[in-house]
Amino acid sequence: MPGQLRLERPQDAGRRLMRVRLAAEFGLVFFVLIAVYALLEPPGGPIPVLLVLAVAAVVHLRRQDGFDRRDLWRPGALRGEWRQLLGLWVVAAVAMTGLVAWLAPDRLFDLPRERPLLWALIVVFYPLASVYPQELLYRAFLLHRYAPLFPGPRSAALAGALAFGFAHIIFGNVLAVVMTLAGGWLFARRYQASRSLFTVSVEHAAYGLLIFTVGLGGFFYHGA
Repeated sequence: MPGQLRLERPQDAGRRLMRVRLAAEFGLVFFVLIAVYALLEPPGGPIPVLLVLAVAAVVHLRRQDGFDRRDLWRPGALRGEWRQLLGLWVVAAVAMTGLVAWLAPDRLFDLPRERPLLWALIVVFYPLASVYPQELLYRAFLLHRYAPLFPGPRSAALAGALAFGFAHIIFGNVLAVVMTLAGGWLFARRYQASRSLFTVSVEHAAYGLLIFTVGLGGFFYHGA
């Protein structure tokens, strides 16, 4: 009858409760705990914590029937993405180099010029110890586990970008947050298009190494 109250079906109530729990978990893991970490500044830097969380993310994902484990690597997907990836990177490289040369010429290529051994170590270990674990956590895990919270891929990518940008408050400067907010959107959309953590890790590493090379790495050191 018109005006009669509808009783919520048990399955609808269950889905609603699941979404509430997921939303609370998402806020706790990606915002509250990050804020606590930034306030406490525990010794050892973020890499050990990141590695532990990345391992936990892999364990979780491998237990999920709805997750395709091939997404954790899938290197062949790079063939369909590399032209766009390279084109965007070249534009960013020219823009970043020009801005640093204009606004802070003393910083331009400071790391490879003044500390070449450290720069070389970053080139080797940054993709392995930082980039891929971040992609496990912020792309594969976040976009799969919290998919029920979002109406579509763009809103999921936006949420992932916000979480990724917020994580960089640990570096104590606005530039790191703004740049990783933009990067978070780009990497999320790349992962959604390619379903390849390898491809998005290559892109992430390319931008990260560009930042460390042109003179912006100081904004991405812990405590910088």
